[in-house]
This record gives sequence, structure tokens and C-alpha cells, in this order.
Amino acid sequence: MFDIAGELHRWLTEGREFAVATVVSVGGSAPRGPGAALAVDRDGTAIGSVSGGCVEGAVYALCAQALEDGETRVERFGYSDEDAFAVGLTCGGIIDIMVTPVGGRAPVRQVLSSALSAVLRGGPGALARVVEGPPELLGGALLVHPDGSYEGGLGGAAELDRTAAAEAGALLDAGRTGSVAVAASEAGWGPPDGVWGDSYCPGGLTLFVESSVPPPRMIVFGAIDFAAALVRVGKFLGYHVTVCDARPVFATAARFPEADEIVVDWPHRYLRSTGTDARTVLCVLTHDAKFDVPLLKVALGLPVAFVGAMGSRRTHADRERRLREAGVGEEELGRLRSPIGLDLGARTPEETAVSIAAEIVAGRRGGTGLPLTGVGTPIHREERAASAAA
Repeated sequence: MFDIAGELHRWLTEGREFAVATVVSVGGSAPRGPGAALAVDRDGTAIGSVSGGCVEGAVYALCAQALEDGETRVERFGYSDEDAFAVGLTCGGIIDIMVTPVGGRAPVRQVLSSALSAVLRGGPGALARVVEGPPELLGGALLVHPDGSYEGGLGGAAELDRTAAAEAGALLDAGRTGSVAVAASEAGWGPPDGVWGDSYCPGGLTLFVESSVPPPRMIVFGAIDFAAALVRVGKFLGYHVTVCDARPVFATAARFPEADEIVVDWPHRYLRSTGTDARTVLCVLTHDAKFDVPLLKVALGLPVAFVGAMGSRRTHADRERRLREAGVGEEELGRLRSPIGLDLGARTPEETAVSIAAEIVAGRRGGTGLPLTGVGTPIHREERAASAAA
């Protein structure tokens, strides 16, 4: 539900009662992934989306029902010849959706408020909820902080909250949203009378963990006109975008108003001093050896997601030669994406930015870069996406 954090937080501060539907599991091809949410308030106002339009009507009705009866439920929507047009999920996928009512006095209300506040501040956190298990545990929520502390509760034994916090913390460390199974022996819960009935599953329960982490970084080196277009595309894709150039006359806020940060420094020196991680993408647009070579020598030794450099094929060949002379090994050179971008026939800065962004997305999601027409590969690669996020 973090995709609609701003609107939901406003509803909470205004005292509105609402029900929120969250995608907790996806199978096959589906329009939206785990964490996508739709919420409906008492007045019937709706925000968000769980399927890009496929099953919105049915989920809207489930939210209205949850507001009336106060029950949390998990419903599955899938494709079949009989119900394809009834529910509208004609893409061939299966989605499980959890619908949670958030009434004026609901215990989950304060936990959601804390979680959404953290998201809006840009801070990390993970929200854990039971999506499969005893009915009385559905609807609880546990907010886990990076230091391992947590608030709220799942409604079971204290050991269950501790176990859930540990599992959610592991996903938070990886920056992942997804489901995790918890064995009954680990959770410290069971039927009150000691008899396992239909309402209890001795095999354990399933948690859905929604992680919020700071946006990934895109660092654009070279304050040129192509960089301005790439900054806009990077922001559109959800990156925190930094522009770095050693020339103060070019690296200015007036030239890059949409950048989150503008740094005037030698690129290789800045890259050594700034923080990067496995989601960071580095785009080198300087195509000047005195900047490129020391910068790429540093960049190719970092465990980042993407390192790409602009330039003609002749420039690339010369750059590779200089990097070898500087001591960069073949394995590291193999990570360099150059000339940067997919072959779209791009000519303008905007078209070039699209081609660069397309290569970044393809690398992140495991795409081929080929037209979908005539290609038999899956359109949605959720498993690869989860791995890339980790």
C-alpha cells in the first residue's frame, strides 16, 4: 500500500474510515505486483489500483463489504474460460488480494499511520501482516524498523511478533516486498484448546511483508544536454538522481532543475566518497578520457547494478584500451555497457535518454530488449524482479 502512502496518510489524519485492498501474491502474468493497493472510504471515494483496471470493480465491492462487516479477507482472482470477462483478469495471471478495514478505532490504524509517515519521510521500514493462517490473526499489522525494533502486533503470542519481526527485517535488509512462511513451532501459537481444527494450520502461517526503502540512486556524470533529458527520465522511473561534473559553469541548478542533487567535483573523486549499493546505476556521459578513465576504473570495481558510458564505437575501443592500461581487468570490463543504451535509432537527447533507460530496465528486470511482438518470453518477470531488488 506504500504506492498510495500520501493519500492514505491524509485520510488517516482527516479521521476517515476506509478499507484498503493490497496485492499480496501474484502468479503468472499480472498487471501489478505485490504491494499495489486500492482504498475506498465511507463516501465511496477510491484511490489507487490493484490490477490496472482488470478487477477493480470486484475489489471495490470487497472494500465496501469490509467497511460494513469489519472483516479482513483474502480473495483470489484468476483467469478461466468461465470467469475471464466476469472479473476482467484476462491476462492469464492470478492475484491474491487482502482487504483490510481501517475503522475509526481499529488497532491497525496507529500502525498504518506510523508506517505511512515513515514512507513519506523517505525512511526504511517493513510492514508485516498475516495473509494465511488463523482467521483471528488476519488484520493485525507489525511495523518493523531497521534496528529490529517493532510496533503493533499480529494478535497472537509475543513469540509470533518476534519471529515476524525477524523475518520482516531480513526482507527489509534486502529491500524486498514478498511473502514468507512461518512454521507453527517458530511462531509460538496454536489452538487455545490444544486441538487443531479447521481454523488452525499446524504447518504454520504466511506473512506478507511490504518493505519501504529509499529510492535507488542514479548518478549521471557529465552536465551535458543529454544528461538533462536522462535526469527527467530517471526521476520518472523513481530514481534519486544526482548530476556530477567538475565544471561549475555547466553543473548548475538552472540547467538541471529536476535533479535531486548537483555536485561540482571530479567524477572519480566524488564516486569514491559517495554511497552506492546494488541498486545504484551509473551513467557516464562525459565521453572525455580525462574524466572517463579514472571514473570508470572506480565504477567498475563497485557492486552496483549498472555502469554505462556514452560514446561512439571508436571512442569505446579507445576507452577500453586506456582502461586496460590503467589496470582494469577483463571481468570488470565485461560489466561496462558501452555504447550506452539500446538500439532504438535514437538521435535527440530525449530519444537517447529513453534508450538508456530501456537498457537499465531490461537489465534490472531480465528483459531481452527485443520487441514483444513475436517473442515468446514472459512479459512480466516477477522472480527476476525480486532478485534484482535484493
